[in-house]
Amino acid sequence: MNIQLVSKNALVGAATQGIGAGIAIELAKCGANVTVMARNEEKLKAFAASLPVISDEQKHQYLVADFSDFENYKNIITEYFKNNSVDILVNNTNGPEPGMALEKDVEDYQKAFDLLFKTVCETTMLALPYMIDQKKGRIINVSSLSVKEPINNLVLSNSIRSAVIAWSKTLSIEVAKHNVTINNVLTGYFDTERIKSMIENEAQKSNTSIEEIKKGRENKIPMKRLGKPEEYGHLVAFLASEYAAYITGTSIPLDGGLNNTY
Repeated sequence: MNIQLVSKNALVGAATQGIGAGIAIELAKCGANVTVMARNEEKLKAFAASLPVISDEQKHQYLVADFSDFENYKNIITEYFKNNSVDILVNNTNGPEPGMALEKDVEDYQKAFDLLFKTVCETTMLALPYMIDQKKGRIINVSSLSVKEPINNLVLSNSIRSAVIAWSKTLSIEVAKHNVTINNVLTGYFDTERIKSMIENEAQKSNTSIEEIKKGRENKIPMKRLGKPEEYGHLVAFLASEYAAYITGTSIPLDGGLNNTY
């Protein structure tokens, strides 16, 4: 199987590190023109310049946007779509702060809703008219296993990501007749800055060593290791390709078998 995304335009959120970076690199390797989006312009510029280029026609660019400031994000992403169209949209944002349900108030949930739901909805609705007109498009949402089984200390993510899954499933049914697919990837434990931060937070709260917390997570995974960002990119590249043209409305666990142990 040789995945070819030459001449396809892709927009990838939170793409300077971790899972987002892994996705952007793999899409670029397959020939896509990739726009990477995050809030740090210096990192974005350097990362965009480092993306693989396999042909003279292939071009990459970056878009500075802060997902945590929705009104500003809305203005930036609206302006972007005035001059650009995408064939492949990867909705990925930084996650909300960890915490337990009794620690959070309504304002915390509103901020998480703006971050995880409203940005995804806004970007998707701006990308769809072109996809529908072209009778082809791929939308991939980076989500979490927490939509199947809530993860302790991640109440904001547990709550809002479940809403995104329900919304995207509903939308996938409406746009399927236009050959636009919408799929979700349910993320397990990957070797990223985000998981390192969560492990450090858990270690501090439980007065346990970071190494012990990490080993405990790895032992829960049947494959006994954390996932690699490039492995995430492989799945997204497949879902973005013609090989996945009949796959839509799905939520695919990518977790080394962890989902099966619940």
